[in-house]
Amino acid sequence: MVGGYKLLEEDAERLERDFTYHPPKGTQSARYEEIRAKSKELAEMILLDCPPSRERSLALTSLDDVVMRANAAIARNE
Repeated sequence: MVGGYKLLEEDAERLERDFTYHPPKGTQSARYEEIRAKSKELAEMILLDCPPSRERSLALTSLDDVVMRANAAIARNE
């Protein structure tokens, strides 16, 4: 207990889920790769079709975030 607060059970579960390594199991690795491959296709399209700009850079950064969050959804919740 820090600062007089007690960690709630759901918070403890979240810490365990979000900050623990989840080795791939079953079809997860293949699904991670599929998400990356489709995202790479979109990233290439963005690079080819959009002029160099702050907005293009942000689009690529956002796409990178999408890949990480989609893969985390699989890893953390299965």
